Amino acid sequence: MLVIECPYCGARPEPEFAYGGQAHVARPSEPATTTEDELLQYLYLRDNTRGLFRERWRHVRGCGRFFNAIRDTTTDFFVTTYKVGERPDLPGVGA
Repeated sequence: MLVIECPYCGARPEPEFAYGGQAHVARPSEPATTTEDELLQYLYLRDNTRGLFRERWRHVRGCGRFFNAIRDTTTDFFVTTYKVGERPDLPGVGA
């Protein structure tokens, strides 16, 4: 079974978590003046990186909080997890 390290609760089994998509996707700063193209980019287009990738997760059956992770998409190995608002610098990490 895959074990994920929640930065708030510690290590828990994967069924307690829900995948939340790509991490660090910034909302448009001025929604009223956002073009259709910019809105399309924000709502639908995401990176599909092979290898190390920044993701957002939620500990649904635990603390309920969102956190970010760096996961290798080819091996499903979690390199690290970190709290929202943080962003560790690792060489070769996409997004």
